[in-house]
Amino acid sequence: MRKEILTWQDVNALIDHLVPQFDTEFEAMLMISRGGLVPGGLLAEALGLTHILLAAVDFPAQAATSRAKLAAWPQFIQFPEERLLQGRRTLIVDDVWGSGRTMTAVRARVEAAGGIPYTCVLHFNPHRSLFGTLRPDYYAAVTDAYIIYPWEIDRGPDKVLAQPAGVG
Repeated sequence: MRKEILTWQDVNALIDHLVPQFDTEFEAMLMISRGGLVPGGLLAEALGLTHILLAAVDFPAQAATSRAKLAAWPQFIQFPEERLLQGRRTLIVDDVWGSGRTMTAVRARVEAAGGIPYTCVLHFNPHRSLFGTLRPDYYAAVTDAYIIYPWEIDRGPDKVLAQPAGVG
């Protein structure tokens, strides 16, 4: 699979491309962790949103086959109370729509809570989507590549060097 490494300037350009697309005023933002945290923060600042919520979703990895793995139901590790979503136009933000499982699961949960969901990603990969013609309401770019964002480069516990005392 082709990989594409983005810079912070690339991300800023994607955010700049998204903002003019919004044709409604949102009353809340629901960021999907972890991928939606950085783009969600940038969009919340650009849109002046202060009602910010978080959804943490996990799909079980123990399925024996890749087909069974794709059909697995999500586990919601964290999700806002219904009263925080009810009746609110809510922008749901993630970094990438690959298979689309995470975004569609979160969207369905927002709808079930009485919220009015709008989906938004930086990158949409229609070649991997499991949902036919369904696509995000808003996206900055279409891709067939594996995207590496600037906040993902050389990070993680195995990459962090011990800092001298008093630094950090």
